[in-house]
Amino acid sequence: MNLDDLISQADAAKLRGVSRASINELVARGRLKTVEIAGKVFLYRSEVEAFEPQPGGRPPKAKPAKAGAEKPKAARKRGRKQAGA
Repeated sequence: MNLDDLISQADAAKLRGVSRASINELVARGRLKTVEIAGKVFLYRSEVEAFEPQPGGRPPKAKPAKAGAEKPKAARKRGRKQAGA
C-alpha cells in the first residue's frame, strides 16, 4: 500500500467535482474501496481518478424490429376519439 496514493473523502470529492455525500454514497454501494488508518477513512487516488460512472435510470426500450412495422391494434385505437364520447 502506497500512502501517497491515499486521499480523504473530501479530497476525492474535489478531485471528481462532486459533493462529499456523493463520494459517501459510492463507498456505501461498494463502488469505491476505502482504507481506515487511525480511525480515518481514505480512498485510493488512482481508483477515484479511474472511476467510471454507470449510466443511471431505466434502460431504454427495445426498438421495433422493422422501421415500418405497424403498431398493435390496441395502440392504434387509443389515438382515435370514441364515437359516443
